[in-house]
Amino acid sequence: MTSPTSPTTTTHVIELAGVAKRYDSAGAPALGPLDLAVAQGEALAVTGPSGSGKSTLLNLVAGLDRPTEGTVTVDGRRIDRLSEHALARFRRERIGMVFQFFNLLDDLTVADNIQLPAQLTGTARRQAAARAGELMELLAIQKHARAYPGRLSGGERQRVAVARALVNRPALLLADEPTGALDTASGQDVRDLLVDLHRGGQTIVLVTHDLALAEACASRSIHLVDGHLALDTTVEAVR
Repeated sequence: MTSPTSPTTTTHVIELAGVAKRYDSAGAPALGPLDLAVAQGEALAVTGPSGSGKSTLLNLVAGLDRPTEGTVTVDGRRIDRLSEHALARFRRERIGMVFQFFNLLDDLTVADNIQLPAQLTGTARRQAAARAGELMELLAIQKHARAYPGRLSGGERQRVAVARALVNRPALLLADEPTGALDTASGQDVRDLLVDLHRGGQTIVLVTHDLALAEACASRSIHLVDGHLALDTTVEAVR
């Protein structure tokens, strides 16, 4: 006799339940109320006009802001109720962040920029250096290990920023307009990199105004309007 097939359990890296954020107690919320779940291995693009709540959503998921209402769970932890100290540690260990303007430290070499988050979590310097070496090779920036960020192109600096974000093997990679400061060629380079990371199983949330970037990189796309979810679309596969 054939036994019945067990239902597949989906692991969610992000779960927002009834989340709203108000910056003005008398005004409408900047975001929500919103329910959102992002599965492990999913690449979610967040689009919408300026002021639609994209940055607010990213800040709540990153633990850089706290909701006025509702709960925020990331990698199985209720981050909205963590202390500031615990939240900072959780963010360093489990969330990688990539920004539009790179946010690299100009007085540190490429290798030292990448290693820094690992060292801040207590990883031994030798182990951090080995992990940085792996990532530099993976992202084809090993020849720049001893260079300083100011001597690199925009696309190369963004690759360094991605390596830094991945050094602690985060459950979640957040990318805020990662191609916004890049020329077309460098933007394509970073787009290809995000596609490769997603294909490798990395969970990604990408905030972007660039619909072509969202279409190329994401397995799912949500569109926000006035803080509310206007559209939620899943595609079959990343190109």
